[in-house]
Amino acid sequence: MTSPEPESFDVVVLGGGSAGENVATALADAGRRVALVEEHRVGGECAYVACIPSKAVLRSGQVRAESRRRVALGASSVDAVLDDDDLAFRVAVERRDALSQQRDDSASAGDVQERGVVLVRGTGRVVRPGVVRVGDRELAYGDLVVATGSSPKAPPVEGLDRVPTWTSDEALSAQDRPASLVVLGGGAVGCEQAQSFARFGVRVVLVDPGDQLLGPEEPSVSAALRDALVAEGVDVRLGVTPERAERGGAGAVLHLSDGAQVEGARVLLATGRTPRTQGLGLEVLGLEVDGPLRVDDHGRAAPHVWGAGDVCGQAPYTHTASYQARVVAANLLGGDATADLRADPRVVYTDPVVASVGLDAAHAREQGVDPVTAAADLDDLPRTATEGARGGRLVLTADRARGVLVGAAACGPEADHWIGEAVLAVRAAVPLAVLADVIRPFPTFANAYDELVQELERACRA
Repeated sequence: MTSPEPESFDVVVLGGGSAGENVATALADAGRRVALVEEHRVGGECAYVACIPSKAVLRSGQVRAESRRRVALGASSVDAVLDDDDLAFRVAVERRDALSQQRDDSASAGDVQERGVVLVRGTGRVVRPGVVRVGDRELAYGDLVVATGSSPKAPPVEGLDRVPTWTSDEALSAQDRPASLVVLGGGAVGCEQAQSFARFGVRVVLVDPGDQLLGPEEPSVSAALRDALVAEGVDVRLGVTPERAERGGAGAVLHLSDGAQVEGARVLLATGRTPRTQGLGLEVLGLEVDGPLRVDDHGRAAPHVWGAGDVCGQAPYTHTASYQARVVAANLLGGDATADLRADPRVVYTDPVVASVGLDAAHAREQGVDPVTAAADLDDLPRTATEGARGGRLVLTADRARGVLVGAAACGPEADHWIGEAVLAVRAAVPLAVLADVIRPFPTFANAYDELVQELERACRA
């Protein structure tokens, strides 16, 4: 008995997250025949167990913290939601699950199909050049797009597999509030989750082997975030690693490299993610599968093979995945688009928000740039006073020779919004003289740029 002929497509997309969904719908809108292969949820993790639920709970915690501060000032009496950690968490979870569509991808799946994409449920594997198999179904392609994302990475700690742990996905799907939590990892996910749970009465210890939070971000901005977390009761342990885990105490006991022990009902793993390249059959196409999928600035991994999103290992952000998807889709439609990630923004949605783009002075020097910097606290801004905010900081880095901004780091209220000016300035290499002449609305946090840009412009002219 002969096997049926493979179904024929212009493009097969492996992975229906932000990158894959955007590539598939853009090509289908342009009249291409496209198959999108996804085992779990169309729309990826961001909408269901990452960005959206995380920011929803962070916002609920922020509202609660602000309300409790007003109560402390005598503005009103404490109501049940403010006073009861479990009740407050349940209310936050209800809102979180509503905004993440109860982790149901029906709407997103329906949308891609209405736009002409053939949605194939399952895991795809390349079985020979030009053919992907999904279960008993074979899909022939002219071009293949790999957008399979990434998976949480557990650190190699003895005994960790024998204690109660959460990935961030599991933490953002949980219905109950643990009494205590040990967070392993001081990156964006670890910091966000540490603050989020602390604001609902959870005793939180955050452990990271680095000498500052947020890894390579501008040191003074990282320090400002650490101070904010400590002020909210998070026990931040830097420069130490977990060496052994065992059951005991509240649930898990971790022995640290400095000889200390920390306990938690659960251990939250926020130590990074691994690109999903294993099990895809990419070796059939002569591609490495040990690590990220390597692509050029067009998004091409090999002739007729493309990559976008976390699987490429370049920047683990939904906005980056969507940007890379636009580049790949444009090239598959006959264009010559290139990806430029020099101005890819990085945001940590804690309170205060941390937002960065480009290079700080140390990383600029590593790239052969002669940097000049200017920095200021935001305490004296009128908007800081009118908002009753707790200050913040802005650090700008310029290339002395070219007279353009190459990086910015901010920590403060709504920094995710006003970092946008620096993102555009870095991406477009806007001359400092032009930035110094920009009229910014008053009173806003963007007024922090006024004197700093002028200071940089004078330093570069000197």
